Amino acid sequence: MKTFILTGLLAGFCLTAPAQVPAPTPSPILQVAKAETVGMSTERLQRIDAVINEYVSQGRQAGVGVLIARNGKIVLHKAYGKNDLDSDAPLQRDAIYRIASQTKAITSIGLMMLYEEGKFLLDDPLSKYIPTFRNPKVLDKFNEKDSSFTTVPAKGEITIRQLLTHTSGIGYPSIGSKEANAIYAKNAIPSGIGTPEGRLSDAINRLATLPLLFNPGERWMYGLNTDVGGYLIEVLSGQSLDVFLRARLFEPLGMKDTYFYLPTPKQDRLTVLYTEDSTKALRRVMPRGRLSPDYPKAAGTYFSGGAGLSSTLYDYAIFLQMLLNGGQYNGKRFLSPTTIRLITTNQIGDLNQGQNKFGLGFGITTERGAARLPVSEGSFDWGGYFGTTYWVDPKEGIVALLYTQKVPNSYGDMFDKFKVLVYQAITRMQATGR
Repeated sequence: MKTFILTGLLAGFCLTAPAQVPAPTPSPILQVAKAETVGMSTERLQRIDAVINEYVSQGRQAGVGVLIARNGKIVLHKAYGKNDLDSDAPLQRDAIYRIASQTKAITSIGLMMLYEEGKFLLDDPLSKYIPTFRNPKVLDKFNEKDSSFTTVPAKGEITIRQLLTHTSGIGYPSIGSKEANAIYAKNAIPSGIGTPEGRLSDAINRLATLPLLFNPGERWMYGLNTDVGGYLIEVLSGQSLDVFLRARLFEPLGMKDTYFYLPTPKQDRLTVLYTEDSTKALRRVMPRGRLSPDYPKAAGTYFSGGAGLSSTLYDYAIFLQMLLNGGQYNGKRFLSPTTIRLITTNQIGDLNQGQNKFGLGFGITTERGAARLPVSEGSFDWGGYFGTTYWVDPKEGIVALLYTQKVPNSYGDMFDKFKVLVYQAITRMQATGR
């Protein structure tokens, strides 16, 4: 009787319980599909056209590229506006963009591939592999007149985890604090943008002798950490960063348009770089001193793991889709899903990084961040100096990118509007089945 009653109850539950909607298995490779096949609306996606075209028509942006994919299906891949305002040439979908700090994610993943091979542990001291970082010093007093300084011994060594999380105490040249800007300039430490000459090994070993801006692990501060990580890849692999990334990521993934320095046949696809004048009107960036906006066309020898790459929307979307797939793409495994989980977990604890947190090479959306915009908690993201941005939302299966080539940009609200526009086009949520 008990068995009969239990069987009847289970049968009744099965008849009345709401059906669960599992998240669809992502496509093994990025493919174009109708939005409706992945729970999005073609009609609602067209709102993106209206908003971006308004920024272009009002002269706020010259050209804008976007790519949106859900569950491995590309539902929008467009170029808006002009590449070159002087010649009236339209921006093309396959345009190559300077992605600057979006290089950091790629270098970080390359380093984590070596982590999976047992080459290091995250809490190993950096000096175990790059001895010039042994016994670091922290800046004590700084003289603005001549950039001289005094130091005190650091409380501990820099770890590889601190490199990947920007908590090492290493700063940034040009865009960092006044102390970092001055000290790094005096010691010829490159930012990684427009610095094709020299070798990574020389610059990083010079950097190692300079003071940290705080004790390792005490704060989060954006710095040259991933450039150091790029040199660490060279030390651990015995290859230049360029050769390593091409062999281990770009070629296996099919990223055919991602380079530190563009080959001649692809140079005409490099986008024009714009800035703003005093009235916020668009103005083409012209060469200034040794810095040329055409730096990706150089035959360079300096491979900046923090800022040196140029790429297309589609190439970078492939890279992001591999991460969303749990480390696999087109039948090839690049990382374990357990490592992806580690990479996209908050690694900085209670340290302040605004509303969100930071993992191993990526910003991480928190509950607080997800309450501001519709991006799901646990999404990971970053962007680049020249107005490029991306995010991956594992809960909703979203990969989204928006690229411009403009710095500075007084109209940054376009990036948040883009996020709203992506999510308002969703008609079926994966996280809840609604």
